[in-house]
Amino acid sequence: MRIRIVGPGRAGLSFSNAFNQIGWDVIDVLGKEDDISEAAQGVDLVLLTVPDHSVAHTASCIRRNDSAVITHVAGSLTLTPIDGHKRRASCHPLLSLPNPSIGGTRLLDEAWFAIAGDPIAVEIVQAFGGRSFQVPDEKRVLYHATACVAANHLVVLLAQVQRLCEIVDLPFEAFEDLIQGTLDSVIEIGPIGSLTGPAVRGDFATIQSHLDALPESETNLYRSLTEAAQEFATNLNNSQNMNP
Repeated sequence: MRIRIVGPGRAGLSFSNAFNQIGWDVIDVLGKEDDISEAAQGVDLVLLTVPDHSVAHTASCIRRNDSAVITHVAGSLTLTPIDGHKRRASCHPLLSLPNPSIGGTRLLDEAWFAIAGDPIAVEIVQAFGGRSFQVPDEKRVLYHATACVAANHLVVLLAQVQRLCEIVDLPFEAFEDLIQGTLDSVIEIGPIGSLTGPAVRGDFATIQSHLDALPESETNLYRSLTEAAQEFATNLNNSQNMNP
């Protein structure tokens, strides 16, 4: 398989590393300064790893070649932005790709992909040893929002933990077992059985003491998540009372 990648960022270079590891031939990785008009010539696949808002414009700059599949990796998009090409596909990795080295490894580690369009998307996933699913067009944006909650929002939350560690003068590493254990519980038994702490116990005095102790800059995030935890716990308790 001969591949040309358009977009030399973390995603593009992660895919490049993964393709190279499975023996697929990455011809070029093109960036902003390159002429991409002939990107579809002489290859089987053109992989667009540009930001979601740039996919349509990027695809329109590539001269059509019906033997090449134009494929984007944008989680929020359907195939419509690349409909100027005969063969189209999408292959969005449900992964965090923080850098090309880690990203390339994760792409080959039985990852999940949201795919659509040309069968080449299935070939990519199979070659990577991954798993795939399809998302209806009308739910594509909601799917991507879910992915952002799972990845980006989790990072923001843990960044708060790190900031508070610095204030308390404790190493972030001291909380790693707690973080990993919680994540493991969610994966093993689901969110419903994994929530612990004052929200579940209805310990409002402790929650208020936390808010009093937190720096003002940290209270909004804590309050928002605590209110969500209290609502979650209330619904859980009501459900258990109805089904003893």
